Amino acid sequence: MRSLLRTQSFGSLVRDSSLVWAASGVVGVSFGALSVAGGLPVWVPVVMSLVVYAGSAQFSAVGVLLAGGGPFAAAATGLLLNTRAAAFSLAVADLLGPGRATRLLGAHLVADETVAFALAQPDPARRRAAFWVSGLGLFAVWNLGVLAGALVGTALGDITVYGLDAAFPAVLVALVLPSLRASRPLRRPAALGALIALAATPFVPAGVPVLLALAGLFLYGREGAAV
Repeated sequence: MRSLLRTQSFGSLVRDSSLVWAASGVVGVSFGALSVAGGLPVWVPVVMSLVVYAGSAQFSAVGVLLAGGGPFAAAATGLLLNTRAAAFSLAVADLLGPGRATRLLGAHLVADETVAFALAQPDPARRRAAFWVSGLGLFAVWNLGVLAGALVGTALGDITVYGLDAAFPAVLVALVLPSLRASRPLRRPAALGALIALAATPFVPAGVPVLLALAGLFLYGREGAAV
């Protein structure tokens, strides 16, 4: 019975994660195609996705390269956008498990969607399983999508023409909503972060609004200290 429950739990996690994987694959195909269409060799987006594995940072770094910027400027842009992963890592540090190799692999899998999916689960054991199921699946689908897009090259074009770019943020919002319903202290910081991100979006590069939205954490810390 216990093994059956574990199998059913694993199956439900895979089913729930599949929407995130599908959205990630679509964006990955776009990233690979746009990178190659801009003049980069096929291996650049493929290796970047394996080593960096950060969607918004990768888009921004490639944008800098295609605009004529050097590799150091591209790397600095990616690092700036990916600093939010530090906060995400703290949130899921207890889910990575023991062992240096396991924690290093888990740290590489930390992403907005993986963290949101894991923290939305009701208990520690399911959160840990959700992190690894979502993280490993997302990593695989993202890299396969990037490879496919890079091989396709210019045939696909820009996914914004089809409106498919909206799938990724829509799925992320769906993952976050259960946590907001269950925890009232999270709502005001989340609302503040969302307002900051929306206000900054017209004026800053892609990915930076998400980084600025972390300012809402200060309100969460203040409310937590007051309690």
